[in-house]
Amino acid sequence: MPQTAPYGSWTSPLSAERAVAAGIGLGEVAFDGDSLVWLESRPTEKGRSVVMRRAADGTLQELNPAPFNARTRVHEYGGGAYLMHRGVLFFSHFVDQRLYRVDAGQAPRPITPEGALRFADLCAGPARGLLWAVREDHRAPGEPRNTLVALRADADADGGHVVAEGHDFYAAPRLSPDGRRLAWLCWNHPDMPWDGCELWLAGVDGAGRLHDARRIAGGRDEAVQQPQWSPDGRLHFVSDRSGWWNLYRWSDERADALCPMQAEFGQPMWNLGLSTYAFASARHLVCSIGQRGVSRLAVLDTGSLHLRDLATPCSSFGHVAAAEGRALFTGASPLQPTSVYLLQLDTGRIELLRRGSTLDTDPDYTSVAQAIEFPSADGRTAHAFHYAPRNQDFRGPDGEQPPLLVMSHGGPTSMAADAYRAGVQYWTSRGIAVLDVNYGGSSGFGRAYRQRLDGAWGVVDVQDCIHGAQFLVQRGEVDGRRLIIRGGSAGGYTTLSALAFHDAFACGASLYGIGDLQTLAADTHKFESRYLDRLVGPWPEARQTYLDRSPIHHLDGLKCPLILLQGAEDKVVPPEQSRRMHAALKARGVPVAYLEFAGEQHGFRDARNIVRALEAEASFYARVLGFELAGAVAPLLIDNL
Repeated sequence: MPQTAPYGSWTSPLSAERAVAAGIGLGEVAFDGDSLVWLESRPTEKGRSVVMRRAADGTLQELNPAPFNARTRVHEYGGGAYLMHRGVLFFSHFVDQRLYRVDAGQAPRPITPEGALRFADLCAGPARGLLWAVREDHRAPGEPRNTLVALRADADADGGHVVAEGHDFYAAPRLSPDGRRLAWLCWNHPDMPWDGCELWLAGVDGAGRLHDARRIAGGRDEAVQQPQWSPDGRLHFVSDRSGWWNLYRWSDERADALCPMQAEFGQPMWNLGLSTYAFASARHLVCSIGQRGVSRLAVLDTGSLHLRDLATPCSSFGHVAAAEGRALFTGASPLQPTSVYLLQLDTGRIELLRRGSTLDTDPDYTSVAQAIEFPSADGRTAHAFHYAPRNQDFRGPDGEQPPLLVMSHGGPTSMAADAYRAGVQYWTSRGIAVLDVNYGGSSGFGRAYRQRLDGAWGVVDVQDCIHGAQFLVQRGEVDGRRLIIRGGSAGGYTTLSALAFHDAFACGASLYGIGDLQTLAADTHKFESRYLDRLVGPWPEARQTYLDRSPIHHLDGLKCPLILLQGAEDKVVPPEQSRRMHAALKARGVPVAYLEFAGEQHGFRDARNIVRALEAEASFYARVLGFELAGAVAPLLIDNL
């Protein structure tokens, strides 16, 4: 029989060390002939990204040996850090941001010069020995210069020659199968690529120069993404011109919708190298389709336009690749962490190639998400996933309801899904309920839902988090006196705003959260430097709104305990913001804890730091809410408690 114990104090088989050490990041899958390729991010190696190849005989090979780290800093968030082409690997090494080439049986060698150049989102053609890439040039003072370049694949001492310039940002250069046409994406300040983005097309001459370049889709009010060529040379892309990210084909000087529906075939392009669909043949493409936070995989016949769902164990999908009769993808389910799968399209046979965790998930200790809709402010409906406490060895005392941890995701255009995450189960297996909120502004619910935050960041997102928590309180499923909110980055801003401007929560945790909108607008990197024009208002014209919505200027309203977790080398949210908030709250007598991690940037990658941050957060909640945390954790200094 389960033992009765206070919620939050349950002994869990999922320690912080197990949850973190067992997990790896998986993404950017690709085919290269008979080989299968993917990217692994390893917390136990301080977040080093490794390109893995699985040969036809099942042999696994690490293509960029230690200490090489396949990670680019273009747009700071990176993505598209490698290209596997005919047995040759090209990748960006994180330390120096140079492109390296790895031929079979040889060590990596640099092919671009030393200096302040960054590269990402590579593609190669059928001949000429050229690569096309996004290049970010930091050699001159001021904003870095983003362009498209063509590089010699053997070595390019100049770092490529510019083939497209004039826009603030570039992405996704994609060469047609015959090598005669190049498609790409570009956009300008103040837009983000999920707000307004253009698709361009140009001819390519025998020397690799572009001619007759023209915009064929996209604009300020249309977000285009993922241009891809079918094997027979027909250009496809994803656009939200209908209000949803749907598939289109460019033909006879027009864009035809292939499978119009109120569903998302794309995702916000925070990272380069995005791929939610791919061609298995000239006529068939494999695509992920998301609706209300849950996704499925399907095959679309681009001739008959028939859509056929594929049977997989997954309910959310990341990167998708395809080859003749096969699909390679990353996917997750409520009981399975993100993993790499190979699917045979004719037989439906599916093979698990790489699990994102060495943990064996046990249903008796795993909380499965329940999708909920709830009423929010101003008559809006919002969405979330609720995870009830789950541990077969324990039950809560009669008449007691569990604490609730409200998670406000980052982005703020990210999306909460129902996929297994050890970081959620860490809490639920200890007796703490979790509400993962898809507040207004989240992706997965169409363009109009994403635009709910336009001019309303720090308002709509906060309201949805508060109303979601109150919804569960009113249903009698959680303790209204023990509500917690936590979030990282943009989710940290939502957390800090909820605590500074409202009194709905008993305590909170901000992980590298944004406290000062004015500083963010003035000091952040190029990619996000005008993001707040849409979310808050143009700077500096809307200066008063920035001040009014910055938690750091309203800490007199923040009266509940807070823990701040921060990377010392964060360029997106400089640590000075968190240091100032800690000092101010400490001076005012508010219980506050502050941990800063050397070597960490925006988001923690070193397993030791992730473990320490998770345990510190748990210890903080236990001491503030008055329950005894099972297991020993390192001491945590909480000022004023």
